[in-house]
Amino acid sequence: MADYQTRHVGAPNTLEYRVYFEKNGVPASPFHDIPLFANEEKTVLNMVVEIPRWTNAKLEISKDDAFNPIKQDTKKGKLRFVRNCFPHKGYIWNYGAFPQTWEDPNHTNAETKAKGDNDPIDVLEIGQQVATIGQIKQVKVLGVMALLDEGETDWKVITIDVNDPLAPKLNDIEDVEKQLPGLIRATNEWFRIYKIPDGKPENVFAFSGEAKNKKYATEVIMETHDAWKALINGSADKKDIQVVNVNVDESPFKVSADDAVVSSVPAANPEPAAPIDESIDKWFFISGNNL
Repeated sequence: MADYQTRHVGAPNTLEYRVYFEKNGVPASPFHDIPLFANEEKTVLNMVVEIPRWTNAKLEISKDDAFNPIKQDTKKGKLRFVRNCFPHKGYIWNYGAFPQTWEDPNHTNAETKAKGDNDPIDVLEIGQQVATIGQIKQVKVLGVMALLDEGETDWKVITIDVNDPLAPKLNDIEDVEKQLPGLIRATNEWFRIYKIPDGKPENVFAFSGEAKNKKYATEVIMETHDAWKALINGSADKKDIQVVNVNVDESPFKVSADDAVVSSVPAANPEPAAPIDESIDKWFFISGNNL
């Protein structure tokens, strides 16, 4: 998606930091405007990278700001960073979301018995390139895991960049273990233990932690895409979610390029990253007795 660029505002590792998206100089939403599918066959999808591999800052597409820029998540007014749980360093994949998807908090999944988490569906990209914040990758779907996070279904779609050298050999979930042995197991462990250093209990998965195959994952993605359609056309309760967009013709929330909300988006103003507390680099050794 070379026609979309990022617009950085402020300094990383601050409450004010935002990464907006634009096309031909006009702000666009990574939640609503960037298309889910990258080809007519719908076999290649666009992934918006929020968090590059090996980094710790918990960045996410904002539901609160107009045009949904990427910002750092907070807890009780403080910036959130994931801890390093041995042997992992930060996020162990490029982490992001599929645009034009929504995990509907009003819908209970028949198999997980839990409602959606009110976010775009999460995506793990397992290729060799370390991505950049706001990069739009073209990926193919390999499988999905279902994290149950504080009573909500939090799908984690496993993908590979179509341009990665291993992409031709990865076509379904069983190929991941063949080509990248241990990665699925490490992914399961990462999500189970990553909140323990902050005093929270171990996370749990649906399906006993099993990664479901490509077919299942695709059905989940299409379900969240349909939920997003209801959100963006006004038939679902959007509550506090910002739904302003410039590209979705059937949406009552579409605005023109000269609308006041467009001009309210700040100009690019990138600043050097603010220092982070050295405790973020600490390694935590989670005893097997605690799991």
